[in-house]
Amino acid sequence: MEPRIGVYCCDCGANIAGTVDVSQVTEFAGGLEGVVVAREYKFVCSDPGQDLIKRDIKEHSLNRVVIASCSPRLHELTFRRTLASAGLNPYLMEMANVREQVAWVTEDRELATAKAKALVSAAVRRVAYHQPLEPREVSMNPATLVVGAGIAGIQAALEIANSGNRVFLVEREPSIGGHMAQLDKTFPTLDCSA
Repeated sequence: MEPRIGVYCCDCGANIAGTVDVSQVTEFAGGLEGVVVAREYKFVCSDPGQDLIKRDIKEHSLNRVVIASCSPRLHELTFRRTLASAGLNPYLMEMANVREQVAWVTEDRELATAKAKALVSAAVRRVAYHQPLEPREVSMNPATLVVGAGIAGIQAALEIANSGNRVFLVEREPSIGGHMAQLDKTFPTLDCSA
């Protein structure tokens, strides 16, 4: 299937637009291979911004989306939900972090705009290769393996076991206790460490 990519460049109020020429980045994105529509919007993460993306997915038959905005950590899930509600696989999206990686760390406007263009170009090229993913459930073994039977390993194994889970405690040395077992007495009670 031929990629039909929509690119959405966020002003993020003045967070991005104060440093990056977002209009220039949007115009640049519109000329990239596979890009069908490129738009600038004040807050792409807002409800009207998300509605714009949904509308474009339907009207322009988009099958990939690039969001040039803030950190994926902040809004990746938001935009994945937006794609899903528009009937597009939520994993056919790429985010270019132009807020934290460009606007917040680059003072020169021309340099920031060039860097934002590079990030958007990379995101457009990358999203063209994305394949739809489907979440699936797999069975798992709830048992836990704790490697190292020093004090920390023993404590971890005891806490996991006390929560009702099966634990396997593994130690490479012939005895447990780690460095603690080598001590004569422990502070503050002067108890025998063994």
